[in-house]
Amino acid sequence: VMVWLRRTTHYLFIVVVAVNSTLLTINAGDYIFYTDWAWTSFVVFSISQSTMLAVGAVYYLLFTGVPGTATYYATIMTIYTWVAKGAWFALGYPYDFITTPVWIPSAMLLDLTYWATRRNKHMLILVGGTLVGLSLPLFNMINLLLIRDPLEVAFKYPRPTLPPYMTPIEPQVGKFYNSPVALGSGAGAVLTVPIAALGAKLNTWTYRWMAA
Repeated sequence: VMVWLRRTTHYLFIVVVAVNSTLLTINAGDYIFYTDWAWTSFVVFSISQSTMLAVGAVYYLLFTGVPGTATYYATIMTIYTWVAKGAWFALGYPYDFITTPVWIPSAMLLDLTYWATRRNKHMLILVGGTLVGLSLPLFNMINLLLIRDPLEVAFKYPRPTLPPYMTPIEPQVGKFYNSPVALGSGAGAVLTVPIAALGAKLNTWTYRWMAA
């Protein structure tokens, strides 16, 4: 019974943190990015999403020791973001007003790294973290190309809660000028690794807390 209770508690923790990560994602800029600032904040958005996915996914992947946990974690984030998307749609905004970020493929690469290296924590941090940082901007840009122009939607359906200083401004650059995907991937690959290490370190604190 205790073993079952512990396992249930572990996975419940994953659900709770994934939900909170989704809420943090909203605050990190996906709504603002996909509507008001569009392509100009793609690099910042990519970094925030890569690091957020890595810290939570690595933490729970090492906590359970089961390859596949990272994908499970990203799936929960995706589901809850779709719920938020549905809430905005119910308020009268267009279907494309909110676009759910693509976390799952990057999380699968994290799981694959952990499995292929025979659960090597350091390879998970170095290789897995790099792969997340490199891949997430690419997957998200492909995702954005499949929907209506977010900037067009932003101007057509401005949010009533926007303060005046955050009124959408037409960017002076093209969508791929200076390659936001390359900038996002490069910066993400570098910054996601230490954040993945932080996710691994959280396990040490967790075990100490559980043993106290």
